[in-house]
Amino acid sequence: METAGIALLLGFFLDLLFGDPHFLWHPVRGIGWLITRWERILRRAFPKTQQGEMAGGIFLVLGVIVYTLIPPAFLLWIAYRVHTVLGIAVEALFCYQLLAARSLRDESMKVYEALKRKGLPAGRKAVSMIVGRDTENLSEEGVVKATVETVAENTSDGVIAPLLFMACGGALAGFFYKAVNTMDSMVGYQNEKYLFFGRAAARLDDVLNYIPARLAAFLMTAACYLTGLDGSNAWRIYKRDRLNHASPNSAQTEAVMAGALGVELAGDAYYFGVLHKKKTIGDPDRTILTADIPRANRLMIATSCLAMAAVAAVRGLLYLF
Repeated sequence: METAGIALLLGFFLDLLFGDPHFLWHPVRGIGWLITRWERILRRAFPKTQQGEMAGGIFLVLGVIVYTLIPPAFLLWIAYRVHTVLGIAVEALFCYQLLAARSLRDESMKVYEALKRKGLPAGRKAVSMIVGRDTENLSEEGVVKATVETVAENTSDGVIAPLLFMACGGALAGFFYKAVNTMDSMVGYQNEKYLFFGRAAARLDDVLNYIPARLAAFLMTAACYLTGLDGSNAWRIYKRDRLNHASPNSAQTEAVMAGALGVELAGDAYYFGVLHKKKTIGDPDRTILTADIPRANRLMIATSCLAMAAVAAVRGLLYLF
């Protein structure tokens, strides 16, 4: 396996072992800062019309991608020129920071621990840190459902998609994906402020996630059989409900998760005080329980490991032949 493949494998295991160290600067925070700065500049530069905001959004995408890629490209170029081992080490560090399996588990388990130890108000506060919807009036069932949905969706966005991009193009491809995905999470809203300005970012994110979301769903279905969950029902619900979302990608892994756990996910939710009507995903065979949060995480981790094993096998074969 060549240098980029070794770096990805090392980065994957570092992520599983340690998650995001809070004492280190994280590149996604830098991308977020860049998006905020560019948005301010572009909103002043372009007219506040539909066409002006759409043009500003296109320049946002181009500018953020370019300025996201320049620093890691320069650092990797320097590191590999100094020594191959240093280059692998730097690229492994980037891969480690761009994957989020351990952090997704840790942050979602904070909701679980809050509900178990401190009750519903603490659970609402904990889940507000990882979801975009309004959480102050959620029931315990609503808090658990929001957490499980986040684990399901981010299995693709936070782990499988960046892993696949880095498998194809190294850490720089991972930075490219993260730039677009972070823009979508910050400006890709269907509201008055971002309907036109965030459209380019949202559409590009849909395109980039189209294949990874479906591969993640297939891998998650397979992982059901490794974790003792209902793989046949996961596949049934996936085929039926995989498009029950405004995004063409978000329901892919949510449908598998709903079927695997035998619960109903999605449905109506409030965002910024506005009710958004949504289709449900899965069947209400039983009430979702707090214990479904660790079950969802076991499925996410197993899916991530299957993906890494598949990538390592394919890259190893390509290197040999």
